[in-house]
Amino acid sequence: MSQVISFGTDGWRDTLDRFTSPRVKQVGQAVASHLDEAGHAGETVAVGYDARESSPGFAADLADVLTANGFDVVMPTRDRPTPLTAYAVVDRDLAGALMVTASHNPPEYNGVKFIPDSGAPALPAVTDSIEDRLAQPDPLPPADRGARRTVDFFEPHRRHAMELLDPEPGGVTVLYDAIHGSGRGTTDELLEGAGVTVERLRCDRDPTFDGGLPEPAPEMLEELVDRVTGGEVDLGVANDGDADRLAVVTPERGYLDENLFYAAVYDYLLEDDTGPAVRTVSTSFLVDRIAEAHDQTVAETAVGFKWVAEEMRTTDALIGGEESGGFSIRGHIREKDGVLVALLAALAESEEPLDSRVDRLLDTYGEIHQGKVSVDCPDEEKNQVIDGLDGLIPDSLAGEPVRDVVTIDGFKLLLSDGSWLLVRPSGTEPKMRVYAEAGSSKRVDALLAAGRELLEQVN
Repeated sequence: MSQVISFGTDGWRDTLDRFTSPRVKQVGQAVASHLDEAGHAGETVAVGYDARESSPGFAADLADVLTANGFDVVMPTRDRPTPLTAYAVVDRDLAGALMVTASHNPPEYNGVKFIPDSGAPALPAVTDSIEDRLAQPDPLPPADRGARRTVDFFEPHRRHAMELLDPEPGGVTVLYDAIHGSGRGTTDELLEGAGVTVERLRCDRDPTFDGGLPEPAPEMLEELVDRVTGGEVDLGVANDGDADRLAVVTPERGYLDENLFYAAVYDYLLEDDTGPAVRTVSTSFLVDRIAEAHDQTVAETAVGFKWVAEEMRTTDALIGGEESGGFSIRGHIREKDGVLVALLAALAESEEPLDSRVDRLLDTYGEIHQGKVSVDCPDEEKNQVIDGLDGLIPDSLAGEPVRDVVTIDGFKLLLSDGSWLLVRPSGTEPKMRVYAEAGSSKRVDALLAAGRELLEQVN
């Protein structure tokens, strides 16, 4: 079973010909056994789900298995974002949660992730324990079974967000694009309740996501970009399918690079607070420059928000984030939350337009450009490729000496001019990722080309 069911970077995802009810029930049994072993027998577990056609049914499967194992189950009244399910765990002091979602994957996929009692993403020791316990459901006698009920996942999260951010948005107008996902009626409602003027785009449920992907990438947000850059609103915000990530669109830049957004909101938070930042190895050094200017530190982690969350715990970080659009802040759950951070973006915009803030940061700390390419690589060959790269690291790359090599996640080559190149295996696709950062787009292109050449040498 573990050959089919495997918890990767953020849970198990697969196409619906493989992601089936019997296998989902095996996951439910594995989680029940894991929670029993961890001392949570008979406690309450949350089961959430996203807007996909198949998600309510799979969520019901999981709830049935958990209650049959003696756990009580709480479920939302409708599909809700992953961060609301994670917050319910902490707010209600639950044993954990299961969330049925395939996030940004196409409609023919679904997935499930386990959220421990901390509300933060599960670390490998936990997901390995679950994989080791995959089995057919083993129900208790009827008298020993738990009960299922529906509760409101939105209001507690909304109330917490309002207390944490204490919003005074000052007349900001936001165009919100749910891409037909679970952020609809959640992110827009939070913004509106905080005093933000909200206009809505694709805020109806469509399990096919209008034939596209529920991914807030530039190619999926053309109407949002056109309307924001056309001057209709102050800011655009979009969520992915389960609203744990977000994209931001500004009037001058259009789609705002996630690295620049991270830098801008960290700078905004530092106006009234102090604290270190946590970022993944693929996220911009601009964050480090801002931190240094405020006598703060930055912790670097492997790609995957679970590693960001763990570092936030140990460092009491003010903010943690990654270049793929996932962020959380101190005082909130240590899980990426595109709902709460949408409100944070609106508040930062009301204080100083994000375009102006980014201009100021780049004037102060220097231009930052990033790029990324993917190279096909079967999963079973990824370790071989990384091992091969170990003996091929050059003394110089694209005309600059290699100053240092970071091996937190793949190989990150730090160059003398402050630029860098990262080569790492994808945790979600059969690909190698090549990232680069430099002071100009031309320099980024040269570094990406050099990264591809390195991979070709391995083959």
